[in-house]
Amino acid sequence: MLKETNTQTIDKVVIRFAGDSGDGMQLAGSLFSNISAEEGNEISTFPDYPAEIRAPQGSLSGVSGYQVSVGRGVYTPGDHADVLVAMNPAALKTNLKHLKRDGVIVCDVDSFTDSNLKKAEYATSDPLTELGIDESKVMLVPMTTLIKAALEGTGADQKTMMKSRNMLALGIVCWLFDRPVESVLRKLEAKFAKKPAVYEANARVIRAGWDYGHNTHSSLPVYRIETTEAQPGTYTDVTGNTATAWGLIMASEKSGRPLFLGSYPITPATDILHELAKRKDLGVKAIQMEDEIAGVCSAIGASYAGHLAVTSTSGPGLALKSEGIGLAVMAELPLVVIDVQRGGPSTGLPTKTEQTDLMQALYGRNGEAPLCVIAATSPADCFHTAFEAARIAMEHVTPVIMLSDAYIGNGSSAWRIPEENDYPEIHPHFLSPDRLAQGWKPYDRDPETMARYWAIPGTPGAMHRLGGLEKDFDTSVISTEGKNHARMIETRRAKIARIADDIPALEAQFDDGADTILVGWGGTYGHLMAAATELNAAGHKVAFAQFRYINPLPANAIELLSRFKRVIVAELNTGMFADYLQMHMPGKEILRINKIEGQPFQVSEIVEGVIKHMEEK
Repeated sequence: MLKETNTQTIDKVVIRFAGDSGDGMQLAGSLFSNISAEEGNEISTFPDYPAEIRAPQGSLSGVSGYQVSVGRGVYTPGDHADVLVAMNPAALKTNLKHLKRDGVIVCDVDSFTDSNLKKAEYATSDPLTELGIDESKVMLVPMTTLIKAALEGTGADQKTMMKSRNMLALGIVCWLFDRPVESVLRKLEAKFAKKPAVYEANARVIRAGWDYGHNTHSSLPVYRIETTEAQPGTYTDVTGNTATAWGLIMASEKSGRPLFLGSYPITPATDILHELAKRKDLGVKAIQMEDEIAGVCSAIGASYAGHLAVTSTSGPGLALKSEGIGLAVMAELPLVVIDVQRGGPSTGLPTKTEQTDLMQALYGRNGEAPLCVIAATSPADCFHTAFEAARIAMEHVTPVIMLSDAYIGNGSSAWRIPEENDYPEIHPHFLSPDRLAQGWKPYDRDPETMARYWAIPGTPGAMHRLGGLEKDFDTSVISTEGKNHARMIETRRAKIARIADDIPALEAQFDDGADTILVGWGGTYGHLMAAATELNAAGHKVAFAQFRYINPLPANAIELLSRFKRVIVAELNTGMFADYLQMHMPGKEILRINKIEGQPFQVSEIVEGVIKHMEEK
């Protein structure tokens, strides 16, 4: 390690790894994130996948990125990077816009071949001059040359050698930011436990990258990133999709109900299916169905049979599941529907993020079909929100739609692995022997929550039928009588409304003396929190509130928002949540900040938008 005099301490840093889809940028970035989380850093990541499948190698359309911010006070992956790692000329060209003006570039000079420059549409053979890059800020690393030297005598062929370029880049970044190489090696050893030769090759290359930085650029400082004082425990980085799967498993453990997932693969939700399919050791039943409709219908059958039933999808799949979800509303069965939102409509932007499924989640079913809608606020929060979705579904006997999005589903953040007692027991609203003895009928209800009793098939004396036809409020048999239909509709609405008594109140931050409140929902939390922090530091008094619970809204939500002169809603759509709040607050103008570009907000965009609204008369 370098001498202490060559080390500078910083609060946080943003690094962007960029290269071809096959260059392993996601792996390099996630390894750096993971070891940083273990070091005590807060982290936030943004995998930026190309939409094209197997675009030509070295082309502009095939560049894949992975941006990570580590340190303390980290809420977002950062608007712009301090360091850009570019594996080829195309990555350099397409990602230079994401680099700060005084940022550092680490690039593979061996990739600057005539062929690669032509595919990346350069007009000259000097990409740095053509792009106007200050050469003093560039580390031109001969990656291919270094890899060949590191793997000499191992018998590795050219293709195998080139697969480890990402590990050489990771070794350089570990040196630059004082990350322990040993931590990376432990993770690689576990990953390639059955392929010791692959592990050894990658280990050699990582050390070669670290040594290159240490020996060749020792005049540059190493940056030590500050850590955060955190609650004691075991920390790791976790993606939103993985956290969602684990939250469902926790809910299964705490409710005593076996977990069933019936789903069809769809970007960007498929990783939930992948993760749960691995968990047979925990009693999870995960089945890949033939289509989206089969996915939701299998889950409805599992729910009737007494399982914690889940189906996962994205926006197009949610549309296909709509009739099945309506059946679950009418049958009044517990069901968790996870929608990892992406750009639409139709196939839209499969690898990009938006918040454009909100109205579909709230109203996208035929007839009056109310259900609970909640939204995760960060990758780590997906664990808690999935647990809550399952709890509400089973305790209130209703379908629950959990909204995530591509940004937090694919992104990761530092997460403290919970202890067993950190989460409460879940009490499914089962049919009890006492209630059965009173002459139970399938649509009898709890007088406080209006939830019907969940009767597990095989319970003696509890033979019953459910279905998609309207039932009589008193007798539970099929009814087409108009007044009964109206009564059942109002009852189902009341059941959802009463969930407001069982969720936390909405809280506002920075509200001391503020007459403006910035409002968001779901996965925009980090960017809005960072913007509110920046605004208040600059002397603009702006409160901030982020909604997790959307239908029903927290019981105090409208009263809290009504206290402010300005209510500004920022969201990644054309104003869906703002319209929803406007329905609940007809006498209040809801101001808006909107973005629909397939990318998350930049903090600067929110700050500028809030100031503009505050300056308007």
